[in-house]
Amino acid sequence: MVIFKKFAFDSAHFLPNVPEGHKCKNIHGHTYHLTVFLEGDLDEDFQWVMDFKDLKDVVKPVIDRLDHNMINDIPGLENPTAERITVWIWDQIKPHLPLLSKLELNETPTSGVVYEGK
Repeated sequence: MVIFKKFAFDSAHFLPNVPEGHKCKNIHGHTYHLTVFLEGDLDEDFQWVMDFKDLKDVVKPVIDRLDHNMINDIPGLENPTAERITVWIWDQIKPHLPLLSKLELNETPTSGVVYEGK
């Protein structure tokens, strides 16, 4: 069984490694949409994979760290591409969510990353 929960956050960033003249070299912002997927068996007693509140309790502090902040100022995210942000989020939550199977981070409605921890 696969369950998921969606989160959103607004952050500013810039990409320091792109060439001069690239529009992403300038500070800009996005409304990011994160979907967290867990995969596992149904608990015999509760008949769920995980309580959605418990999932939120793990992910929300990570989202709060990103929301309305300059992502480049967060250690480990000095070059905050969508790919790098997704891996960073994975690294923050995976130790607390052993059933984590996939993250999907949309930087815009038409652009994003899917990461399965590999």
